[in-house]
Amino acid sequence: MARLGAVLTAILALVQQPCLAYPRAHHASRVFLNGRDIDEQYDYIIVGGGTAGLTVADRLTEDGKTTVLVVEYGQLSNSDSIRTVAGGFNGMSDRTLLYDIQSVPQTNLRNRTIAVLAGKVVGGSSAVNAMMTVRSAADDYTRWGSFFGEDSHWTWEGLLPYFKRALNFVPPDAAVAESANISYDASYWGDTSGVYAGWPSFQYPGTAAQMEAFKGIPGVPFSKDSGSGEPGVYWFPTFMDPSIVERSYARTGHHDRAANRTNYHLVTGSKVTRVVLEGTTATGVIFVPVESDSSAKNGTQETVVRAKKEVIVSAGGIHSPQVLQLSGIGPRKLLSSAGIETVVDLPGVGQNFQDHPMLQAAFMYRNFTIHPTPEDAFLDRDFASWVDTVWAENRTGPRSIAVGNAAAWLPFSVISERAANLSATLAAQNHTLALPPDTDPTVAAGYRAQMLSYARALNSPGTAFYNLVLSGGRSSGALVNLHPLSRGTVNIDPSDPYGAEPLVDYRALTNPLDTAVMADFFRFTRRYYLDNPRTSAWRATELAPGADTQTDEDFAAYLAETLSPSEFHPSGTCAMLPRELGGVVDEELRVYGVQGLRVVDASVFPTLPGGNTCQPTYAVAEKAADLIRYGPPEKREKRQGKLPYKRTKESGLLHWVTSAWA
Repeated sequence: MARLGAVLTAILALVQQPCLAYPRAHHASRVFLNGRDIDEQYDYIIVGGGTAGLTVADRLTEDGKTTVLVVEYGQLSNSDSIRTVAGGFNGMSDRTLLYDIQSVPQTNLRNRTIAVLAGKVVGGSSAVNAMMTVRSAADDYTRWGSFFGEDSHWTWEGLLPYFKRALNFVPPDAAVAESANISYDASYWGDTSGVYAGWPSFQYPGTAAQMEAFKGIPGVPFSKDSGSGEPGVYWFPTFMDPSIVERSYARTGHHDRAANRTNYHLVTGSKVTRVVLEGTTATGVIFVPVESDSSAKNGTQETVVRAKKEVIVSAGGIHSPQVLQLSGIGPRKLLSSAGIETVVDLPGVGQNFQDHPMLQAAFMYRNFTIHPTPEDAFLDRDFASWVDTVWAENRTGPRSIAVGNAAAWLPFSVISERAANLSATLAAQNHTLALPPDTDPTVAAGYRAQMLSYARALNSPGTAFYNLVLSGGRSSGALVNLHPLSRGTVNIDPSDPYGAEPLVDYRALTNPLDTAVMADFFRFTRRYYLDNPRTSAWRATELAPGADTQTDEDFAAYLAETLSPSEFHPSGTCAMLPRELGGVVDEELRVYGVQGLRVVDASVFPTLPGGNTCQPTYAVAEKAADLIRYGPPEKREKRQGKLPYKRTKESGLLHWVTSAWA
């Protein structure tokens, strides 16, 4: 009996140990539902099978030799809500594809909590976003490099080859382009990626007229192509494969392409609880099945996999800082409060959180005579019948439109008479007052550097701050603040670090100048709709915020009631900045103080691009794949015996002129 007890004790001890992946040759199946059947080690392990993670995995495994394991929380899904283009937001209608996270109460928003939306599926947020294929302004990316000095390769010209590589541009149908006056320049785009930038087969005729109406306001710029890096009013494509009129995203463009490679493995339904560190070297990851992640700390269902070369964290703006913090990399005080041993005291992890705030402005035209409109698809029986018929017959017509393909992305100096004044105010501001009182000095220094850069941008024609999407219809949508000045945090919950979702705090409107800037957004929008010779015949009525909202104080009260601090673009929480500026990763996206560990996703953006974050995330991932495979441009120069770029200065900004290697 004693012998039996000893045997049972031994078995129990084995069961309670972390499960080491079973050593084997490359498995015939490439997708796994648990950690039992994967290999014991891989060259690279990628945490997160989303927009960035799948891009990097695809590129690293192209040689057929480099082995990669992607560990993804969500599952592979063939949901119609992902594939459907019409309306743009179908992916968010299926809550099983999204994380269930609520922010902490927002003090400046009447203590409202905000839904924190991010994709929980293979493909990540590229599977559920609105499919807006927007690149943002060139200055947004040159700003990133400016924090490191003028020799940085993180600039517009340094990223442009990767923007081209990231997408396969399919021009609009010639007849549609002519009738809608769609302009584009294919030289800004590539044609080899599995991720498509396509166009609908139909455009509402009012869209072009609403774009032209901006010519009634002096100084509004127009850009020929959304990929040119110039702010203005312009057309932009959709993340859509026009040959089948379905969403094109990281799963279809990268995972599906890599899925038959023997050196590429994906495990789904698994949560990485921490990176394995031997000293300060990353050697692997530990993950558990999603259904048991609350018991992650007790180790009963843990799987350990070894990385021979590197671990790459691509879990997104919300979860990448969580993975680092659970691994002992982050602010020492926070980690201690959660009972986690600090391996690397890195104060910037989880700080510098940014997202694009959405402002609720509503105007309606009482005499919009350009038909059909989006409203006619519901109100005009004949038009609605035609919409159904052409879609059923050949997948054409209005149902090939997501949220639209036209918008204004305008500099603050164009929309506001106070640009110079607010620029000076921001430069002179005591920036630390906009941060939590216990903010680390390095993080505060990084915030100050950002604010000084934005102070210049507020009065510059090269940075877009204001965004209004045009629908071609009788009513308007939301406005978007492309460069908020307030900064939030994403930190583990000390009361339940392994089981609970991170504590997400947008800290909305903590920089008071955000209110002043957005007040002028409303004023400019009124000018476009109500005081514009190009729109006067359409007889617009303001529905919100209302004519009685006039002063900055009035707008502040309205914003407190209605502002959403998120357009579902969480960024900045593992910022690519010098360590002395609160940075988490260097210019090669390597985590400071740790060997063999990188972060590749929107969390590394030091400042938000002035537009939707999906396309820049693809570009950063493409560039990261080259950094991982070949090293930075300086090393390539030595190896190849030729200059990969040359430096020039134009208008005080550093530009890179790429050569053949890119």
